[in-house]
Amino acid sequence: MIHKFEIDGIKIVLDVNSGAVHVMDSLAWEVVDDFCVLSREDILNKYSQRYPRAEIEEVLDEISGLRADGLLFSDDRYEGEITGKESGFIVKALCLNVSHDCNLRCRYCFAGSGRFGGARSLMPLETGQRAIDFLLENCGGRRRCEIDFFGGEPLMNFETVRSLVSYGRARAERRNKEIKFTLTTNALLLNDEITGFLNRENISVVLSLDGRPAVNDAMRVRAGTGQGSYNLVKPKISAFIESRNNENYFVRGTFTRHNLDFSRDVLHLADLGYRYISVEPVVGPPSEEWALKDEDLPEIFREYESLVREYVRRTHEGRPFEFFHFNLDLNNGPCLPKRLAGCGAGHEYMAVTPEGDLYPCHQFVGMNGFKLGSVWEGVSDSALVNRFREAHIYNKETCRNCWAKFHCGGGCHANAQSANGTILKPYHIGCELEKKRLECAVYFQVLRAGTKERERTLTTYNDNQ
Repeated sequence: MIHKFEIDGIKIVLDVNSGAVHVMDSLAWEVVDDFCVLSREDILNKYSQRYPRAEIEEVLDEISGLRADGLLFSDDRYEGEITGKESGFIVKALCLNVSHDCNLRCRYCFAGSGRFGGARSLMPLETGQRAIDFLLENCGGRRRCEIDFFGGEPLMNFETVRSLVSYGRARAERRNKEIKFTLTTNALLLNDEITGFLNRENISVVLSLDGRPAVNDAMRVRAGTGQGSYNLVKPKISAFIESRNNENYFVRGTFTRHNLDFSRDVLHLADLGYRYISVEPVVGPPSEEWALKDEDLPEIFREYESLVREYVRRTHEGRPFEFFHFNLDLNNGPCLPKRLAGCGAGHEYMAVTPEGDLYPCHQFVGMNGFKLGSVWEGVSDSALVNRFREAHIYNKETCRNCWAKFHCGGGCHANAQSANGTILKPYHIGCELEKKRLECAVYFQVLRAGTKERERTLTTYNDNQ
């Protein structure tokens, strides 16, 4: 399987199964479609009226060589690598919902303003400690595990967060293991004390800001007042980033139907001096006026192309920033399990509520039928664990023949469930956006490698070795 696309006159062919990327001229671009369909002589006859025969012969030899090397029209050698029938589970990461409360009332919040459909509550220290023990008891032979402090707004429960980091480091050390901590915050409660703690403990931080002031304040309003949050959080975010020398963080925003020109929000964040940026498409019920619709896709595609052009320009000018969806390593891509099964929600990654209940991920918290068990009693629904383990790309009809399958791992299970009522049918809009972002990411890597010259196969990358 191959995928062809063109951006700004650069003709790119991705060999899906090998991960190899080829830049082609017009002749090779046409011939590659017929290579597996027509005979060599038929191809020569078809194109000889428009191209010199010697050039056609050269292209055919080149494509034949790439095919022989497993870099074009390659076979899928991974389907037998994953069965989804293994017993038990290995937990690599936990999302601790230390706060089911929030000091913002974001209009698009999937967590229902932090409540996740229940009462507002904070995780007791004992529950967090038991969650850490659960992780260490169920991580198998892994030396490194991960914990993300999440909410709601986790800094509303800061003293518990602080105690859990200390507890986790001590418990992990006893087992000769290491826990990597991350915290996601809206930044309203950031202060010198909290900043100092996060920096001393080397905790990765995700900071929420949607972009331009008007865009942010239309969706991210303060609890109680309904007023925008930009003027409060932007100085705190800037000071925090400066305190850690512009490293070990992401500023994460959301774009909706109200700001389809979201590249301006990405660039606004970059112009503030933020180096690591992620602006994600909103996901929500189609009935919401801010929800993305199919008819928005062409405009969003154009916006991603506009953004990648500016991304290239700033990189060449020595003013780079990192946009999460354009970060793609063609030579050393994701590990094989992540290629085939994505994030590992439900069997490698789980979320913990303030009460200690386990769910497949933070977006499933509170959803009927998706409770896995609890940190107190362990995983009780092994059938649900197996359902998530088996939700890999070869068990999703939409994914099996999709050219992007090895890069997205089948998409977000929670979005699929919300949109289609099953984790086995990916969310359509999410798929289309993922594919466009991937094209832009490959295009950026091609340009960064200096592949504007007119050659049929200038550079071959292979990340599936």
